[in-house]
Amino acid sequence: MIQTIAAFSAAIAIAAGAFGAHAAQGDAADWLKTGSFYLLVHAIAVLALTKETQGVLWCLLGGAGLFAVTLYAMALGGPRWLGAITPIGGTAMILGWLWLGWRFLRG
Repeated sequence: MIQTIAAFSAAIAIAAGAFGAHAAQGDAADWLKTGSFYLLVHAIAVLALTKETQGVLWCLLGGAGLFAVTLYAMALGGPRWLGAITPIGGTAMILGWLWLGWRFLRG
């Protein structure tokens, strides 16, 4: 299931990045590009790490998804207060990477 979500997330990231590069301007273009980058990187990471603990994968992909979706929503005219939610996704991504590092350290 998580591989399916990761694959669709990568497709959404590419579409959002293309929209940001060709159809958006100013802050909206930057938000789309930033959200796209983080979502794509983490979708690919999850696909590469499918043998890891599901919790790690959900932190990475869920965090990236929340991060990107709030930026996408603001870029498309959503309320600016969504920007206060964006760091929650960033924190989840950081925790996912720390959790993964801890698992590698423990062997």
